[in-house]
Amino acid sequence: MLRPMKASPSLLPLLRSRMQGELLALVLLHPDREYTITELADACGVTPTAALREVERLVEGGILEARRVGRSRLVKARTDTPLYRPLSDLMAVTYGPLPILAEALSGLDGVTEAYIYGSWAARHSGEPGPPPGDVDVLVVGSPDPDALFDLAERASRRLSREVNVHRISPEAWAADTADPFVTSVRERPLAPLNLDRES
Repeated sequence: MLRPMKASPSLLPLLRSRMQGELLALVLLHPDREYTITELADACGVTPTAALREVERLVEGGILEARRVGRSRLVKARTDTPLYRPLSDLMAVTYGPLPILAEALSGLDGVTEAYIYGSWAARHSGEPGPPPGDVDVLVVGSPDPDALFDLAERASRRLSREVNVHRISPEAWAADTADPFVTSVRERPLAPLNLDRES
């Protein structure tokens, strides 16, 4: 589903839009991977035309590089400039939770769905407020608790902020419930994590 682009995103008001932050985080935090324009558009919930315009700006600014293979345009981070390291660090602590946690949870058996909730999801949705101090993650499924704890510890180090994971069964998440935790999570903004089972 395509989302309207908003100016001055709450997570990092220096950027023009949330899409710009999501695109930069995805590409800069996976510097060895190339993305097509369609993949970037799908990941950011925008049209390929909007993604292409943003890519062209970032290529012109020396932040990304692009090459053509047949009809496809492949995009990746430029890691050979002084901008790369500080900009990727900035993206990790602001927009990084989406690509980093999605990648980590995609490789964990027993996870059926996952969402970021709480203050990070609220800032991501555009609600004003102070920068989030931690990242709250709801994992739906039955992953091994020790593996989930280790994953949260690794993600916390990479994101430079605490990652709190709450596990819930698919039945409990799908049910009509009076559980105050589930009710409060559903009533507030949620940022779904795109679990790519093929990566």
